[in-house]
Amino acid sequence: MTPSRKLMLGAALAAACIAAQAQTQMSASAPAPVPTSGTLVVVPANGEISVPNDQARVTLQVEEQDKDKSAAASRVNQKMKQGIELLRRQDPQAVLKSYGYYTYAVYAEPPQVSPQQPRQPARPRQVVGWRVGQYLEMTTENLAALPKTVSSAQALMSLNGLQFGLSPAAARKLDATLVNATYRNLEERIGFIANAMHRAPSDAVIDTVDFEGSGNYAAPAAAPMAKSMMMRNNIAQESDSVAEPSFEPGESTVTMRLVGKVRFK
Repeated sequence: MTPSRKLMLGAALAAACIAAQAQTQMSASAPAPVPTSGTLVVVPANGEISVPNDQARVTLQVEEQDKDKSAAASRVNQKMKQGIELLRRQDPQAVLKSYGYYTYAVYAEPPQVSPQQPRQPARPRQVVGWRVGQYLEMTTENLAALPKTVSSAQALMSLNGLQFGLSPAAARKLDATLVNATYRNLEERIGFIANAMHRAPSDAVIDTVDFEGSGNYAAPAAAPMAKSMMMRNNIAQESDSVAEPSFEPGESTVTMRLVGKVRFK
């Protein structure tokens, strides 16, 4: 064997020895797998569904001001009656609820006092008029006719608020889909956890499923999150005709939280 070949063979043997030593050191330093037999794991899961809103809740208001309290109340009562009759004609299926009847005294402005004048005892402020009003809430699923209905009502009343959401029937229909989505998320997370624990997903056995997501099986369920449009308009509409407003019902996001207890064989 030539000297050059001997040198090459020696270098190869040295490299092999170094690699073997490194492998031995890595094997010695790698932690041993932690036993997971019988381990109980608490796994949270979430489900979320977004669907178009199918219901509107409209808040309308009538307000009058007059020196004569009876005159102001009479006008409010008359406008509210006319408004209710108009809404029933425009949307017979709508649910109406009147509330919040109020009567406030309107006081005269206090006189301006110069800083140089001596302070006078405070006198009772004089009542110069009365402000009377009432609210009406309309709940409807007829969103196609809503702009026309609201426009007609604004000839007598002011639009105080508008909120879109899901009807009870629509929310009930979503329940099965939401449960399935939440449970699928639980199964996915169990698979991730099993892989991290160097176990097969089939080794996991679900011990408890809490669809309230409370952990103590007692807390109330979370309310759905609604993506809706709100309006505020406290200026009374006195004209005979009001242009139709534009509305975008948007969508609602319904969520569910689940907590599962999983035990590994």
